[in-house]
Amino acid sequence: MMNKIAIFGAGGFGREVACLLRKINEETPTWDFVGFYDDGLKKGTATDYGPVLGGMAELNAVDYPLSVVVAIGSPKSIKNVVEQIHNPHIQFPNIISPDAKWLDAKSVKMGKGNVVAMGNYFSCNVQIGDFNMLVGFTTIGHDSTLGNFNCLMPGVRVSGNVTIGNNNIMGTGAIVLQGIAIGDEVTIGAGSTLMTNAKDGHTYLGCPAKKVF
Repeated sequence: MMNKIAIFGAGGFGREVACLLRKINEETPTWDFVGFYDDGLKKGTATDYGPVLGGMAELNAVDYPLSVVVAIGSPKSIKNVVEQIHNPHIQFPNIISPDAKWLDAKSVKMGKGNVVAMGNYFSCNVQIGDFNMLVGFTTIGHDSTLGNFNCLMPGVRVSGNVTIGNNNIMGTGAIVLQGIAIGDEVTIGAGSTLMTNAKDGHTYLGCPAKKVF
């Protein structure tokens, strides 16, 4: 019997996650996708991938075991949604694409609620916290650590021995060189190369990336 699952967020990334669930089921039938929850859309709205079942109020009223994926491309928004979910029936599984590559899967530690989309690669001794969105074709080097609520956009390259805190967003194609420490609530612009530690709450752009505000 497949497990019932819903997606919070019916935007572009939510629809991509719905496609990802289909890919997982093609390999191993796992998920019975029931639809989306989204506070920005009217209950009953139809999408190409499933119906909108309501918003946060309806999700917190669910009275059966339900897995939920929070599929939003903003760390602050993901955290806000997670903090509003109080339903004891809700679980937050890790959703991992069948084509994800692991140099040593046994040495990779992962919390809950993470999305690992297509084409991602993990080296050895990697630690990942909760509710991280690895959107696609990212690389995480050896002995690197990700905290919680981070969004890594397509093509991000994280080298070895990198420490990433919480609530950070890394734009498409961003590169982090080895041994770098990134704090909390940091933005790294698309195509930027980070060569120095990144301090809490700042934005870094360019190659090499420099603090701009």
